[in-house]
Amino acid sequence: MNRNPMSTRKTNRHLCSLALSTVVALCVPGLMAQTQQPTPGQEQPASQNPPASNPSQAPPAAQTPRELPPDSIRPNYVLAPADQILIRVNPPGSADEINDKPFRIDADGYINVPLLGRFHVAGMSVQELEADVVQKLREYVREPQVSIQVTQFHSAPVFFVGAFKAPGIYALQGNRSLVEMLTQIGGTLPNASQRIKITRRAEYGPIPLPNAVDDPEKKISSVEISLASLRQNVNPAEDILLQPYDVISVERAEQIYVTGEVNKTGSVELGERESISIAQVLTMSGGFNRDALRGHVRILRPIEGSTRRAAIEVNVKRIFEGKENDIPLLPNDIVYVPRSYWHAIETTTTSLAISMVPYIIFIATQ
Repeated sequence: MNRNPMSTRKTNRHLCSLALSTVVALCVPGLMAQTQQPTPGQEQPASQNPPASNPSQAPPAAQTPRELPPDSIRPNYVLAPADQILIRVNPPGSADEINDKPFRIDADGYINVPLLGRFHVAGMSVQELEADVVQKLREYVREPQVSIQVTQFHSAPVFFVGAFKAPGIYALQGNRSLVEMLTQIGGTLPNASQRIKITRRAEYGPIPLPNAVDDPEKKISSVEISLASLRQNVNPAEDILLQPYDVISVERAEQIYVTGEVNKTGSVELGERESISIAQVLTMSGGFNRDALRGHVRILRPIEGSTRRAAIEVNVKRIFEGKENDIPLLPNDIVYVPRSYWHAIETTTTSLAISMVPYIIFIATQ
């Protein structure tokens, strides 16, 4: 039977149009469903201004030497004459002659221990002595477990806690400055903060720096010191003489986190800076990708005293155009760049249409 060519072409075009609309209808609802995804559960709408902190809520005070967990710093201490140690042996009852007994290192650096005799220990770290006592006890005890605690020091100790290369207890022999002791322990780790904190007992006087803070209730004074100042100045005022039982602590570097539609998600360290702008952080993260919703970037800022975050919406597009002021970020802020789903729909629809062009042309030419 003969067919009208014009009628056949119209029918093919109608079928092609129907196929294209069907594909788009199948794909678009899936994308539209994504646009209705709820925002993260911890977000809380807020204005563009950072949430005010509670001035009555004081920051947590640093630990005093009495509160430091001994097991975290004990193994690095180097023993010397006049130190007194306490030896504990497990299993219980396996070495009652020495278990929980104090022993003092004599002037020649030796200790005299029942069962084990007299042997030299000065110059050994606590960890090395533990291993040595284990070896000696194996003649009398099966699989002994030994822990050693320094109960008295030959000279006043200072405590290095946190992100140092060799944290621990160190003997303060003579007048030692902060820089001298930092050099002795090898300095800080690469990911350490650029500010260190010194906490001093009130009985040794206040810390002689103008920005030191006294706490009469806890009977301590404390101060934060910039490592950059210690490195750059020839004779920095911050290079103070350490006193017995000073606690020198350093945290890991504070960071800003970037996620969402950027070319490189991850963290940016603040380092010496107290803050960094959102434009700088986004630039350091490689900028936006093509689906980024630049006008609705969110800063998720921790709310003090809770596990929630406040959401601060920022039009970064206007910032880059010079129409609005840049926004400073604070430690532990999260910068979230959402996705423009309308742009994604447009891109997907266009891609589908382009991919079907050969099929459309083939049908239309039949």
